[in-house]
Amino acid sequence: MNSRNHKYALLLVAVVAVTAIGAMSQAFAQQVTDGMDGYVKGTSGIYTGNPNECWYDDGEGGMLPCRIDTGDTAWILTASSLVLFMTPGVAFFYGGLSRSKNAVSVIGMVFIVIGLASMQWVMWGYSLAFGPIDNDANMFMGSLAYVGFNQVSAYAPLGEVGPCTDTWSAAYQMQVFPEDEICSVGWPGTVPHQLFAMFQATFAIITPALIVGGLIDRMKFSALIIFILLWATFVYDPIAHWVWGGGYIGNLDFDPNLSPSYGLDFAGGTVVHITSGFSALAAALVLGRRLGYGKVPMEAHNVPMVVLGASILWFGWFGFNAGSEVMVDGITVSAWVVTNTATGTAAVTWLLMSWAHTGKPSIIGAATGAVAGLVAITPASGWV
Repeated sequence: MNSRNHKYALLLVAVVAVTAIGAMSQAFAQQVTDGMDGYVKGTSGIYTGNPNECWYDDGEGGMLPCRIDTGDTAWILTASSLVLFMTPGVAFFYGGLSRSKNAVSVIGMVFIVIGLASMQWVMWGYSLAFGPIDNDANMFMGSLAYVGFNQVSAYAPLGEVGPCTDTWSAAYQMQVFPEDEICSVGWPGTVPHQLFAMFQATFAIITPALIVGGLIDRMKFSALIIFILLWATFVYDPIAHWVWGGGYIGNLDFDPNLSPSYGLDFAGGTVVHITSGFSALAAALVLGRRLGYGKVPMEAHNVPMVVLGASILWFGWFGFNAGSEVMVDGITVSAWVVTNTATGTAAVTWLLMSWAHTGKPSIIGAATGAVAGLVAITPASGWV
């Protein structure tokens, strides 16, 4: 039976790999539409024909991408790297809290989640989460227009064509660039579409990694591979679409009878933390208690590893929250400030409460408090 499970897992990985090759082949064989020259002058970029991206006619039969903000682009590249760095932090945090015999397994599970989620997001995850809304059914899940990053440009931003003075970018609003420059007047219209997609990929990577804490000593490695791919496709992607992708929770521009209310989730309180938390709880309830629970001690085996993991999370969370503005402005700065303040306050509060309860300070308590503060401030970090 064990051998059969391994074969199924390997077969699933093979199917995913073949799907990836086909999807990417389609993406790189995009057809140029409207008779426009597909090659962007001065670059190696190709006109995607995506009506949701910002391209304009240069008057000579060619299509050029709207101007991007290099400062915003540099910041989102940095923020994406910070958020991706958080996932190894999760591995250290969980690994230190687990028993010594489970530490390597936990770190390995989180590591493979990075690879699986990365592949799934490029192949079909981004399309399901942020694909164009073509009909009412897409209020619940995105279309397949972006499968394999098809029509996802590394040069053009999302949004409609307009003068740079009308954009969200602070630099453009201060008229740093000439008034005749062509920019995107939508959001996020100051960074390339592909960069926005990969920034969202880092959220899709860390969210299933958070579930691993509820799977320790409960799930085999082969089962994890199948679980992560299915969970990302049928749980994370639809909910990300509901809240951030124009779906029925976050969209205000469709029939109120379908969605009488909407949610404000700046950086992932619903999409990341509620989904991963409830999924970890459900997995633990379904799979049952750990072997030896209540019979043998299950204390954290490596306190420095726990603190290291919490520190990495604290550091990376600035990209998580401040980066969610997808540009550099006052909200970005405010999100950075409240993230640090909430985390420090939560760490000290948990430490003091633990000290009062047990009679001695607990560094694990402080680390846990810091993570709790990070989670608590996430959905509101852009508005407080």
